[in-house]
Amino acid sequence: MPVRTTPWPNGTPCWVDLGTPDPDAARAFYAAVLGWTYSGGGPEEFGYSMCLRHDRKAAGLGPQQDPADPPRWTTYFAADDVDAFAGRVTAAGGRLLAPPMDVGPAGRMALGADPQGHPFGLWQAGTTTGAEIVNEPGSLVWNEAAVDDPAAARDFYTAVFGFRWDELPESGGYCTFVTDDRPLGGLGGVSPGLPTGWSTCFSVASCDEAVRAVEAGGGKVLLAAQDTEFGRFAVVADPWGASFSVMSEIPA
Repeated sequence: MPVRTTPWPNGTPCWVDLGTPDPDAARAFYAAVLGWTYSGGGPEEFGYSMCLRHDRKAAGLGPQQDPADPPRWTTYFAADDVDAFAGRVTAAGGRLLAPPMDVGPAGRMALGADPQGHPFGLWQAGTTTGAEIVNEPGSLVWNEAAVDDPAAARDFYTAVFGFRWDELPESGGYCTFVTDDRPLGGLGGVSPGLPTGWSTCFSVASCDEAVRAVEAGGGKVLLAAQDTEFGRFAVVADPWGASFSVMSEIPA
């Protein structure tokens, strides 16, 4: 079981959280799809819950902060100095949606958007270092962005995080971003009918069973389950419209 309890290296997608108009119902939905249990969520946490898998932090879930902003999963990148990285965001042509702020002893964060308008977060570890469990059913396995101008996006994220890019063969220009020779996520062009911006992919034991749970819970299938060289994969949305992906090993 891949577990981490120390801060993630700079530029690593280290955390994801959901802003939703109905946190109670969302907790029930994701418990059915991803097997999560929860901690927190009370008034002292402003309704923000930790989503747990095997009692380890896998993600966060809380009330939608801006009713005008659609419900979404937000990808956070590790930053050992949020203020410095926030400065890089604006210097590279992005903008800050929320300036650096302390989140009690948990850490320090900021929210930004790239020049094409796609939101993302920065997270400086405190007592919460980020995801404690990854690459395990019910936890984060991949983050990627779909953008109109991939070349410009690569330039922006390189300026902010120092990424190197490796293009996958026969992928239509899809690239993984790399630091220290470790693929961290991906970036490519927009596919018709699928969400744009940063997306979150969760590992599941069975892609088809997860899709059935999504539909049973009132969600939608945006891309039907299909086999890829990386696993069996589907794109779905929860009942409030927040999209995410699920991936499992291809059945033998």
